[in-house]
Formats: sequence, C-alpha cells, structure tokens
Amino acid sequence: MNRDGPESMFSSLHKYASPQRFYRLAGHLTPWIGWLSLSLFLAGLYTGLVVAPPDYQQGDSYRIMFIHVPAAWLSLLIYVIMAGASASAMIWRVKVMELVAHASAPVGALFTFLALVTGSLWGKPMWGAWWVWDARLTSELILLFLYLGYLALEASIEDKRVAARAAGVLSLVGVVNIPIIHYSVQWWNTLHQGPTVFKAGGPSIALSMLIPLLIMAAAFHLYYLINLLQRVRCGILERERDSGWVRELVAEMEPNAGASYRTLGEATQENRT
Repeated sequence: MNRDGPESMFSSLHKYASPQRFYRLAGHLTPWIGWLSLSLFLAGLYTGLVVAPPDYQQGDSYRIMFIHVPAAWLSLLIYVIMAGASASAMIWRVKVMELVAHASAPVGALFTFLALVTGSLWGKPMWGAWWVWDARLTSELILLFLYLGYLALEASIEDKRVAARAAGVLSLVGVVNIPIIHYSVQWWNTLHQGPTVFKAGGPSIALSMLIPLLIMAAAFHLYYLINLLQRVRCGILERERDSGWVRELVAEMEPNAGASYRTLGEATQENRT
C-alpha cells in the first residue's frame, strides 16, 4: 500500500513528537539556531540603527519600530501556537504538545509586554500620551492578561496534566482576541497606524527600512524557537525522569550521576507517598 502523502507526513511528524526523539532532535538544532539568531540580531541592529535613514516625519524616533513590530507580531503568533498545541494535546494526546504550550506562554507574555512598553515609548512623541484606550492597545493588553491567566491557572493546579488541559481550554477561548487585534485598525477608528508591511498592493514602507525590520523579525522568531526547544527539553526531562532512556542519558553524561539520579528518584517517590 502506498503510504506517500498526508498519511506518511502525519506519521513522520508523530514519530518526532515522541519525547525521546524530540529531545534529541532539539538538542542538535539548538546551537545552530542560537548562532543564527545572534547573527541576525547583530545584523538587524546595525542596519536598523546605522544604515536605515531617518524618517522624514518622525526622525530617529521611529527606530523603536525594529523592536516594537517584531515583538507585536510574535505576541500574536506565539498565542496561536500555544492554542494550537493545546488543542493537539487534548485531541490527539500528544505529550510534547502540552510542553510546547507550557513553554510558549511565558515567552509570549514577554513579547506582549515588550510590544506594549515599546509602543508606549513610541506613542508618547507621536500622540502626546503614554497610553490611550485605543482598540489596538486595549486588545493587546487583553492578550497580556490572557497569557498571565494561562500561567496563573496552570500554576494553581497541582496535577500537571489537569493543569495543562484547563489552561488549554482558556487559551482556546482567548483565540477570539487574535483577529480582533489584527483587524482593530480596520474595524475601528484608532490612533494606531494601519498595516504597512503585509497589505494589498505590497509594503508601503521604504525598502531601506523594510529590510532591517524583516531581519529583526527573523531574529525574534529564531529567539522564540530556541527558547521553545530548550524549555520543552527541560520539561521532557522532568516528566520522563523515571523512564529508562532518561536514566541512560544521565549515565552517558556523567558516570557518577547514576547513583545520584537514583537517590533523587527515590527521594521524589518518598515525597509523593
């Protein structure tokens, strides 16, 4: 029977979703992603702060855009990933997806907070106020509360699997806020400017400013990815600490760690009982 096509692709994805395979794959990818992210950060900062010309209206104050815009993009993307991972964990019982959602929440909250702070700093010289109850700003603030609510709900339940499902339901309910944020500048009369990069007819931003912005956006995305991989790897070790492959991994890393690991496992078991 020919297994090429969607079924074969799903089988391959499911294979790498196993904790052991994901842990090893993430370990191989992390150094490469880290160096690439750092290189893009340096290139983006140089081209954005040095090469890009001043704006004819805003002068040099617009340069905060190279931090604000990628952070705002990531705040939305990470929430969608978090909700999608939660749905996958609840529907297909994929353990790694619970960890992906758990690992994404604090990073998403950080980017959302960064977007709000840099937006306020940018808005003060442009609007004359640090904060206005604008549709875009208010819906972005609600997104931060959704992230914090997810983290608080997850931390309040002792059983990690139950906590993951409860927080996952909250993340799915909050998805309705994502299109509100995205289309708020079109649905309502807001102070926030409309889209300038992803719009019909092409970007309306100068190429000399667009290139640094895209470089910084790529660096931010890779930074999220490396954080995600590292956090998921730590979560896998914590949840799979009683499995044989983790014991073998610890023994390979440090021969004398086997006895210490068994002592820690016994102590953990005694605390549970």
